[in-house]
Amino acid sequence: MAIITVSRGTFSGGKTIAECLSKRLGYRCIDRDMLVRKAATRRVSEHDLRAALELPPAFPGRFNHTRYIYLALIQAALVDEIRTGHAIYHGLAGHLLLRGTPGLLRLRIIAPMDYRTRMAQERLNLSRSDAIAHIEAMDRDRRKWTQFLYGVDWGDPSLYDLVINLERTTIEQACHLIASLVECGGLELSPEGQAALDDLALASRVRAALAQDPFTQNLEFEVESQAGKTVVRGDGAEEVEDIQRVVGAVPGVADVTIESASRVG
Repeated sequence: MAIITVSRGTFSGGKTIAECLSKRLGYRCIDRDMLVRKAATRRVSEHDLRAALELPPAFPGRFNHTRYIYLALIQAALVDEIRTGHAIYHGLAGHLLLRGTPGLLRLRIIAPMDYRTRMAQERLNLSRSDAIAHIEAMDRDRRKWTQFLYGVDWGDPSLYDLVINLERTTIEQACHLIASLVECGGLELSPEGQAALDDLALASRVRAALAQDPFTQNLEFEVESQAGKTVVRGDGAEEVEDIQRVVGAVPGVADVTIESASRVG
């Protein structure tokens, strides 16, 4: 019942490997576009979410709260998609959005520039120089985004459980290797792990609801849930009635505790 995230650069083969694993293991394959469609709301369009995920902000200081809202929506959508396990997500920073999730296998797929350039030329009908420029620009933006959102280096191998280089490994060999690792066991969710994942899903839904409501959308919160008991922390915790109204309307919430940010830590 594993959950797999695949991190990859543009035309590095990660998408193809994710699709291969989906067929081999019988797992659902979730991509960024699917997540954006699920996360979009009346207030935040698919176009805005997609642009936010593709381009680093030109003025990061002005983007902080918008980032918070977008991440709340994206995380809630992703956790809801993978909470039953048997899922593969290939997209930007999935392993970071799901950090600490039980049963998570974090993959990183890399490939030489020659390999990536050929793929870009074939699929986008670009010259070699234009293909290289496209790949370098996409990698640069993704690296900036990951640094901005999470303060980590996108290529840091310690962020992953397995890094595969396609320089001397074929797609089929990589797929077989990863599938064998999953089939060996050890990634199954225990009852306690499933409960933790359900708690994360509820907390993510609560944070997304707070990020969308007109009376709480300008505030930022940390949310934790355990068996329906939900704790909301933030500088806007004095807006008790609005917070209770929003949180209490989220299915699965049994009890609400509101704490000010000063009590955190």
